[in-house]
Amino acid sequence: MTAVVGFTSSFAVVLAGLRAVGADGADAASGLLVLSLTMGLGCVGFALLTRRPVTLAWSTPGAALLAVQTVPEGGWPAAVGAFVLTGVALTLTGLLPPLSRLVEQIPTSVASAMLAGVLLSLCLVPFRLLPDEPLAIGAVVGSWVLVTCLSARWATPAAVVAALVVMAVDGSYGAVAWSQTAPSLTWTTPQWSWQAVVALALPLYLVTMTSQNIPGIATMRSLGYDVPVRTALGYSGTATALGAPFGGHAINLSAIAAALSAGPEAGRDPSRRWVAALTCGLGYVAFGLAANAVVALAGAAPAGLFAAVAGVALLGSFAAATSQALAHESGRVAAGVTLVVAASGVTLGGIGSAFWALVVGCTLHAVTSRTRRG
Repeated sequence: MTAVVGFTSSFAVVLAGLRAVGADGADAASGLLVLSLTMGLGCVGFALLTRRPVTLAWSTPGAALLAVQTVPEGGWPAAVGAFVLTGVALTLTGLLPPLSRLVEQIPTSVASAMLAGVLLSLCLVPFRLLPDEPLAIGAVVGSWVLVTCLSARWATPAAVVAALVVMAVDGSYGAVAWSQTAPSLTWTTPQWSWQAVVALALPLYLVTMTSQNIPGIATMRSLGYDVPVRTALGYSGTATALGAPFGGHAINLSAIAAALSAGPEAGRDPSRRWVAALTCGLGYVAFGLAANAVVALAGAAPAGLFAAVAGVALLGSFAAATSQALAHESGRVAAGVTLVVAASGVTLGGIGSAFWALVVGCTLHAVTSRTRRG
């Protein structure tokens, strides 16, 4: 269940993110494959070695961040270079405790507001498309709403099923070249540009740490498990850096998958719940081997269909990020400004809105905090 929910609820976001920064169909399929393999093998390895339900996942907030970016100067190779640097930064965070403490100094409200602003533009997509394609998009949105009322966990998989049904009715499957859907990896030699480092690598690293790794550690500890933090960050960072030339943007400790595979639903005996993480990892590997078929289906779908799936998939994350950003009255002004700047899509000096939202939000938070103390 963890593998099915984890993959189907966010693969459309990952594809949208990779395509937004310059990946073509083969690059995106390769990225989906390498992400699935590295996080799947990581789940299997940690389960067998630690006998704990440690689960890894791709960075869904990171993919959402990419989806609102433009192709960086230097194109897709520059984006790949940014992914490599993100992996190096994640690895160093595991090795150097002062670096992790520095990340923790970023106000939670500001980090959540930046994520909420990034997600907002993506969550609006299905509703903007609805008047143009009321039946196709309406089926996706309606399925998501209906299943949310019954079991929120399965809402996005239901939206995926609805999209597949729409494709069947539309006759889209006839356009899929099934003979070319065998799994394959595509190499891209990384290139370096300061715009990609500032606009992609830095925000991707920060959103992966603050929205995935730190909550993932907290979730595991709340369920009674100690996480081998340095080893987990070391693996996820190294796997990210090595997988980047094949199109992977970032993997990390998972919070949602951890709640499933380490919680009571995985069995009454906590000492045996590592089996859930093991089977989750095997499921991710199996899904990864179908990456080319997934990309082919997305390419054959009616325009905007899978963008709508990505939009509804992120609604829950948007609500959670907004709630966390605005939870404390003392930080609401800084968080509100951060959210607006991130959602604006403004680009200055070739650097996107996510970076400027962090700069403005952290500055305003520091100024208002100092003023209140005064």
